[in-house]
Amino acid sequence: MADKPVRADKATAVAELTEQFRSSGATVLTEYRGLTVSQLTQLRRTLGKEVTYSVAKNTLAKRAASEAGIDGIEQLFTGPTALTFVSGDVVEAAKSLREFAKANPLLVIKGGVFEGKAITAAEVNRLADLESREVLLAKLAGGMKANLAKAAALFQAPLSKTVRTVAALQDKREQESAPVADAA
Repeated sequence: MADKPVRADKATAVAELTEQFRSSGATVLTEYRGLTVSQLTQLRRTLGKEVTYSVAKNTLAKRAASEAGIDGIEQLFTGPTALTFVSGDVVEAAKSLREFAKANPLLVIKGGVFEGKAITAAEVNRLADLESREVLLAKLAGGMKANLAKAAALFQAPLSKTVRTVAALQDKREQESAPVADAA
């Protein structure tokens, strides 16, 4: 009878992991062998609030990934595996993991899942090479603002040209009427 609570715990763990796989924008699998508890705590702080870094048994995580409909990552569940569930900016999380791995070579990025598809460790690093969402949005806004300024100048040009033309005609009329007035 002691087996039933253990199985229930495993079923609950698989259900929780399955939900995290489904609700995350990305999941990165890492090997953490040799890292201390304080290093793992530091990593969790570095990743931020929108990222969950948790250690799970490979068999349970593999089953959860399968139940979430994710294929192609079964081979990554070897050795001690930690799952990084990203619900926020995927690029920032990938950068944080890469930077931590550079400072702590015992953390190895194995690969992961992005938008429901398996990705390699190299692809995780390519994600880290991208600019953050905020930077991309700022560039987009800057580009849009520049185009609006050009459009405003374009719309204003005929008006200012018309004003200059009217002013020139008025000056010409005044100059033409001045000699006639002088003659009278």
